[in-house]
Amino acid sequence: MRIKLKKGKKLFSLFAIMCILLTGCGGERQSGTEKEENNPAQVTFEGLSIEGETVSSAILSDSKLTMVNVWATYCNPCLREMPGLGELANEYSSEEFQIIGIISDVQEGADEKILDYATGLIQQTGADYTHLILNESVYNALLTDVSAVPTTFFIDQDGVILDTVVGSMEKKAWEELINALLEE
Repeated sequence: MRIKLKKGKKLFSLFAIMCILLTGCGGERQSGTEKEENNPAQVTFEGLSIEGETVSSAILSDSKLTMVNVWATYCNPCLREMPGLGELANEYSSEEFQIIGIISDVQEGADEKILDYATGLIQQTGADYTHLILNESVYNALLTDVSAVPTTFFIDQDGVILDTVVGSMEKKAWEELINALLEE
């Protein structure tokens, strides 16, 4: 038997699940491609940026490599690495590399105060790249197996996940990983 939820209850349920999954911040880097090797399916989603613009997985085809960084407004390791990510976003040509953030604790339909708070954090950290707010499509595409923030996915232009990193890293370490993936 399928229970039909109203939109508000559905969003609340999605938010409750995310709160349970994302109870803490990841600190140590863990990298792995086991899931990707077993499941080379394409990532597909449609959502809204924090500015209210519609963004779909078609954005992945804009660059050879896309870094998708899942972060939360309460996560200090996330916020500490964002200035370096903002710098990296500006150091590569957009045809080669882009960064997309997913704000895991801000969802579509959120109160304006919450959106303003997240926007303020983005501005303070200099993370001047596209940031998506959570909805069911984005969650189902990338966050079903996320257990900590930050979690970062590297996705090729065909929408295939190449690598996953749990935890934060310094700019130099990200740069080395990005360069290695671009050379493959």
